[in-house]
Amino acid sequence: MIDTHCHLTFADFSEARMPGGVAGVLGEAARHGVTGCISISTTTTDCLAALEIAKSHANVWCSAGVHPLYSDKGPHVWENLRACAQHPKCVAWGELGLDNHYERPARDAQRKVLEEQLAHLESWKREGLVKPVVLHCREAFDDLIPVLRGTSLDPTRFVFHCFTGGPGDMRKILDFGAYVSFTGVVTYRNAAEVREAVKMVPDDRFMVETDAPFLSPEPHRGVRPCQPWMVSVTARSLAQTRGVEFERLEEQVGENTGRFFGVGGSR
Repeated sequence: MIDTHCHLTFADFSEARMPGGVAGVLGEAARHGVTGCISISTTTTDCLAALEIAKSHANVWCSAGVHPLYSDKGPHVWENLRACAQHPKCVAWGELGLDNHYERPARDAQRKVLEEQLAHLESWKREGLVKPVVLHCREAFDDLIPVLRGTSLDPTRFVFHCFTGGPGDMRKILDFGAYVSFTGVVTYRNAAEVREAVKMVPDDRFMVETDAPFLSPEPHRGVRPCQPWMVSVTARSLAQTRGVEFERLEEQVGENTGRFFGVGGSR
């Protein structure tokens, strides 16, 4: 199983804060059957650090993108994203999108960066640089999906990461045609609506992640940092919610991850 979304560049996983640093994190993950990680970038500088980590570890990959909550952390050096994406260890764009949960950055600033970023992705697509896209969408489905529909990018190559909505939001994602990914939130006692939405997703349209260092699953909720090995805990909870054996869900997630990202399973 691959942790399809974590942030190994964050200080939580530095040698200073965690014995063994990233190597130690990966070793612990392997002991729990988690065979690799995709370290998702948040800025045009962070993507360079994520790529260096990916290049240093055979079982780590990365993405290149600007997170909406970092929209005001410019200047954004867009060429850095393009340079990262040309390396085979960079397997996706993102995470990019919109976040209506927080007041800052301002909605206009987020929207400007999103549209500029998508325009670059479309331009690079015409050059043959095509990758799947990791989306951050918090309380913003009605704002984000129309923007995505206005591009030439393939809806089936988007994944809405860290789904925290209910059945209504899930219906919007499925009707759009995208994948969806689940974190430890699905294990929380107050996330009954998320679990109802989990049951709606076709077998071939979902993946599992941690969003580490955030969102440790039960019974580890509140532990910081969440670590990639904990994706195995979330996966077991998902199997229970969907009413399937863990081994079958693990196989399905591997197939979906391989198809979407080109790592960790069949393409």
